[in-house]
Amino acid sequence: MERQEYLVDTNVAIDYIGEVLPEIAMSMLDSIIDGQFYISVINKIELLGFADITENEELKFKELIKAAYVIDLDDDIVNNTIQIRKQYKTKLPDAIIAATALVNKLTIISRNIKDFDKIEGLEVLNPYNI
Repeated sequence: MERQEYLVDTNVAIDYIGEVLPEIAMSMLDSIIDGQFYISVINKIELLGFADITENEELKFKELIKAAYVIDLDDDIVNNTIQIRKQYKTKLPDAIIAATALVNKLTIISRNIKDFDKIEGLEVLNPYNI
């Protein structure tokens, strides 16, 4: 049986760093983050691009990003993003994240299920509902 791998969405990374996830989700994320996990380059941009980020938050986000495998854009992700945008009218950042997960066969961990729920073949796990 193949081990499931995860792409951690920006909102979950923020909630994890802020320690506001439910206890069971914190425990699950601890084990995922202690192993191998992924983020999209879009997640990296979102995490570090907040205007009002504190120095402490930035340091924690950088540590999380350093521990992650950051997936950059490539032609497969770009082409999948285009199809997702056309078919589902998804916002560009969410389409890139979804395409990144689909191309790399990853489950997205996100609390924003509505951003991804219509995309066929995409697996999404809401940490608030486990």
